[in-house]
Parts: sequence; structure tokens; C-alpha cells
Amino acid sequence: MEPITPEKSKLGFVGIGYMGRPIAQRLLQSGFRLSAYDRDPGKAEKLVRYGASVAESLSELAASCNVILSCLPNEEAVMSIYRGPDGVFASARPGSVIIDMSTVYPETSRELARLGSERGAEVLDVTISGSVPAAEQGILTLFGGGAQECFDAAESIFRVIARKYFYLGPNASGATMKLVVNTLLGTGMQAIAEAVALGEKAGLDRRRLPDVLSQTAVVAPAHLGKLQRAMIGDYSPQFPLRLMNKDFGLILYLAAAVGVRMPATDAAFEVNARQSEQGPEQDFSAVILQMEKRAHLGSAANEQIHSMEKSS
Repeated sequence: MEPITPEKSKLGFVGIGYMGRPIAQRLLQSGFRLSAYDRDPGKAEKLVRYGASVAESLSELAASCNVILSCLPNEEAVMSIYRGPDGVFASARPGSVIIDMSTVYPETSRELARLGSERGAEVLDVTISGSVPAAEQGILTLFGGGAQECFDAAESIFRVIARKYFYLGPNASGATMKLVVNTLLGTGMQAIAEAVALGEKAGLDRRRLPDVLSQTAVVAPAHLGKLQRAMIGDYSPQFPLRLMNKDFGLILYLAAAVGVRMPATDAAFEVNARQSEQGPEQDFSAVILQMEKRAHLGSAANEQIHSMEKSS
């Protein structure tokens, strides 16, 4: 397979959301021609200033592009944009490359590959590890499943948006690896939330506790920024609770399917789900608030945060 290059390829991008927008923007800034589509046209139109064109339909996008990327919130969204008479596959060119970056159940990735094969398209599942700031800086980590020849041909795309990218094996391998990684992401955040609540309840200063934790070797890099933002009570969504909640569901469904018990993940899912019910959209690190609430620390913690903000 010939390498995908800015000179020879036109990209289509479906899903201009939290992660899709900065990824598409970086591809445009690196010289790729790109047509964007989102069910909310206003989101796609925000990329015009960087050189994107806006497709009015999936059919238009698929017919005019030979490489199509998608970054969507769930299985239903993925399957709805690819299959059916108005979907991407109905109008995709033979030989097109499909790169789905959505976090979905592995069987969904296999089904997508099967549908693509019927239309003469190569399908990769290339899942993303990293937050919005990492996407903006082009330092994501990617996990790929599908034909290795196709994965290698797409390296010019991966180099623009990621610091590291790994080929894992056949279709669904990237989707599976993402669920493995997000097991650590979600349960790790829950462990931090419990540690913060324990320290506060035992008398440690709420203003110092996250700062000191963030400077220890036991906190993963993915959680460092979460602790720093928690110091000032900032839980605005970079990776929303609802998406972590969805991923926990996929993780536990896969665990049941393969016969693996995951008691820590079960517990983290319960806390995440409870905090997800608390109104406005928050980052998944807001499980800290849920654990503070359960330890009867919510009011005291908020008073300390407000006091710190006034003194700064």
C-alpha cells in the first residue's frame, strides 16, 4: 500500500468534538487537505479558518476523500455514520482507508472492518490515549488494530498527532488496548480520590495535599494535571465523566465476556456513575468531589479552595 501523504491524499474527518477538533486542526496545519463533517455544522465550520472544507453530508465526504477518520462518542454514533444508504461505506471509494479513533467495544471494530471489506475499504481501529491538551500539542498515544501494511501507510498522520503509536495486531486490537489502558486511567483516578479524602479527613491541608501528591512517583503522568486542577476546584471537562462512565461499561462488559473479575473497576464505576448524576458536565477527576462528599468533607474543602483563590 502506498504511504498516505499530504500531496496524494485528501482526508475526511467525522466528529469535531473534544478530541476530534484539535486532531483535525493539527492535520490541517501540517499540510493535509481535509473535509470536515459533524451533525452540528457549526463545529465543522470552526475548522474553515485552518483551511478545511465542510461536507454537507456523509455521502459527499466519502465520495471526495480517500482517507476517512472518525472520532465519535459511542458505538451507536460510529455505526450510524458508517452503515446504511446514507452512511460513509455507501459512497466510499474502493481502496479507501478508514481510521476509526472512537473508543468502542472490540466487536464493533470487527463489524466495522467487515463492512469496510465488503466495500473494498481498509479499516483500522486506532484508539487514543490522552486528553484535550495532549491532542492540541500533538503528543497523544495511539493503539492500532488492522492490517499492519495499512497502519504503516498511515504513519504520516500518526506522526502529526501523536508522540507514540503502537501496532497491536488485527482489527479490534486497538479497541481492546484502549479499554485496558482506560481501566488504569479510571481506577487510578478513583484511588487518588480516595487518597485525597483520606488525607483531608485525617487533618491534612486541602491546599497542600494535591500538590504534594502530584510530586510523588506514585501518581501517573495522566493524573498530574488532574491533581493540579483539583487544587483550585477546577473540574471543567477535558475527559468528561460521561465518557469515562461509558468506557467503564465497555470494560466490564468485555471482562464478563472473557471471564475476568474486576472488583476495583466495579467499585470505581459505581462512584463515577454517581458523580455523573450531579448536574453540569464535569471532568472524570470530579470523583474527588464524590469521595469528599462521602467523607462529609465537601463544604470544608470548598471553603478552603475559595479562601485560597481570594488570597492568590
